[in-house]
Amino acid sequence: MPEIHPSAVVHPDAVIGDGCEIGPYCVVGGNVALGQGNRLHSHVVIDGHTEIGSANEFFPFAAIGLKTQDLKWQGGTTWTRIGDRNTFRENATVHSATGDGEATVLGSDSHIMAYSHIAHNVLLGSHVILSNNGTLAGHVTVEDHAIVGGLSAVHQFCRLGKMSIIGGCTKVVSDVAPFMMVDGNPARTRTVNKVGLERNGVTAEAQEALRQAHRLYFRKGLTGANALEAIRDDLPQLDEVRHLVSFIEASERGITR
Repeated sequence: MPEIHPSAVVHPDAVIGDGCEIGPYCVVGGNVALGQGNRLHSHVVIDGHTEIGSANEFFPFAAIGLKTQDLKWQGGTTWTRIGDRNTFRENATVHSATGDGEATVLGSDSHIMAYSHIAHNVLLGSHVILSNNGTLAGHVTVEDHAIVGGLSAVHQFCRLGKMSIIGGCTKVVSDVAPFMMVDGNPARTRTVNKVGLERNGVTAEAQEALRQAHRLYFRKGLTGANALEAIRDDLPQLDEVRHLVSFIEASERGITR
């Protein structure tokens, strides 16, 4: 059975899974569904049409599933969907989507640090770290194992590629290629994310191929099309290389170079 502190306000229509702990002064709305084993420390607000998986942890003053700040919001039913085993530290915010039937979606095993903001319609993968005061604007997509440094801001509709890392205080206004390290204001791609690749078990062969791809696309002065052609022709077509190429080809905002 869940443990609910007497001072918490939990709507009778909310679905609360077994083993949940809801601490002092928390508020849980009537359209919220919590899976098993979630922990709300104190003063946590979860509202809106929000579906949360199992074993997530919410620290004081986190606010999850509330109405978007987008001025285009015109009503309707919008969703927030969160997976399993995520951590939301103090004052983190996750907002619901903008359009009727749309959703803000977070995967599993991510660490969302204090004062971070995840805006409407964000698609956040799994094993993501969003450091203190990191901000994701609306419609941002973040692939698995990406890291956003503290005090960084990501512009609307940008994409952050798999295993990329963004340095602290970075301003991101275009897509960040997978496996790369980006830093600065304006942001620039500096090198491959060597530490991230090693930590996530990327082979030495793939790491070397990605270093060569970085040289061709970001350092050699080639046009984007010519660089991609060289990557296809000159490098082994490993999964990581193919993912890098397909990500760049799909970019609508351009790649941070």
